[in-house]
Amino acid sequence: MKDKNLEPIEIDLLLEAVFRRYGYDFRSYARASIERRIKQFMLREGCASVSEMIPKILNDREFFARLTQYFSVTVTEMFRDPFVFRAVREVLVPLLRIWPHFKIWHAGCATGEEVYSLAIVLKEEGVYDRATIYATDFNDESLGRARDGIYKIGNMKESTQNYIQAGGKVSLSEYYHAKYDAVAMDGPLKERITFANHNLSVDEVFGEMHVVFCRNVLIYFNRELQNRALRLFTESLVHGGFLCLGTKEDLRFTDVNKLYTVVDKKAKIYRKSE
Repeated sequence: MKDKNLEPIEIDLLLEAVFRRYGYDFRSYARASIERRIKQFMLREGCASVSEMIPKILNDREFFARLTQYFSVTVTEMFRDPFVFRAVREVLVPLLRIWPHFKIWHAGCATGEEVYSLAIVLKEEGVYDRATIYATDFNDESLGRARDGIYKIGNMKESTQNYIQAGGKVSLSEYYHAKYDAVAMDGPLKERITFANHNLSVDEVFGEMHVVFCRNVLIYFNRELQNRALRLFTESLVHGGFLCLGTKEDLRFTDVNKLYTVVDKKAKIYRKSE
């Protein structure tokens, strides 16, 4: 019978193998979440133990790629938490107008729905032409879906409700084309967006950003990795730039807390001190 005490050691060795072989560092992800995802992957792949996965990880890049899909959190939707996008519209955009051009880093963009939501708000507020948006994730499959901008038509009813609550000014259907069981986001929405691979656990700063969005990503990190990511964002922001976190995240008890003031407490929008 397998010794259950070995499993934490096996998971440590697996994560170390992933880091040393591919440079992806999941060692500081929230432990309960990473263990749950590994076990889900084991069931799918028919692996009897974590240790059985380690040689496969080291020698089979496709096996590794499948595993990373389980580590990547792709739960998202258009205008998720509508009050946040209303705050972007009513609170953040007026503050962005002071800059003739501004750059936004959307970190952990997953499959891109929130990036397009942000682009729609900026377009409706007449500042999209001033913006350059960098949307990043470590999951190349998710990035591909985000770049394509093609989503299930069944999701659009909820997305439309979110859009209306976020202060939408027209019909959401103005921004996509529907065909069969899918919708494709309009080309003009993509003009100011660059999608790129970036891993918050190992990669470096995006310099001179005016806004950093990173919503519902830090909750999957342990405290050490949360602080690393927040330092990364802080170093990437210009003085007076803005940070927007997820509704269950905040800057209290972090290394950068004293470097920010609160712009919108509910929407979790902060401003880096001048």
